[in-house]
Amino acid sequence: MYVPKKIFLTRGIGVSKEQLTSFEMALRNAGVGPYNLVSVSSIYPPGCKLISREAGLKELEPGQIVHAVMSRNATNEPGRMITASVGLAIPKDKSAYGYLSEHHGYGQTEEEAGEYAEDLAAEMLATILGVEFDTDLSWDEKRNLWHISGKIVHSQNITQYATGDARGLWTTVFAAAILLP
Repeated sequence: MYVPKKIFLTRGIGVSKEQLTSFEMALRNAGVGPYNLVSVSSIYPPGCKLISREAGLKELEPGQIVHAVMSRNATNEPGRMITASVGLAIPKDKSAYGYLSEHHGYGQTEEEAGEYAEDLAAEMLATILGVEFDTDLSWDEKRNLWHISGKIVHSQNITQYATGDARGLWTTVFAAAILLP
């Protein structure tokens, strides 16, 4: 196997009368429809470089097996709020690993789901780095504490939000971190 050297974030949305087709449309909207995605757990590899979606897609070939940390959600309920989000937390020490997290939510805004996923990744990283924090602190307070500690250098999220199609068609949201050799 390999340790990924690059990673990019992507998201998409799809709508169709069939649930599987709406998922395929979300993958296409995210730019990853032509690849065989394999779900992996949530480790951001040491020394991995975060690149743009455009640069990452240029490195892939149709049919390629691609490892990804993925989040997806779907509904056929008109007006139901759905989100798919991936959070990312990168340590300052480039030789250490970071964390990715997946979150699939209902009834949340894009911002709420994104902050939740980002918070999950940062909390997991903080626990292995020995950064003490109070889980009851607000997201902004924890974020400030983690960055002030100097051990977490970067955190972010990618989130796709949608409301269920008014006609009852399947609506799928998708977010992912795509790992590249």
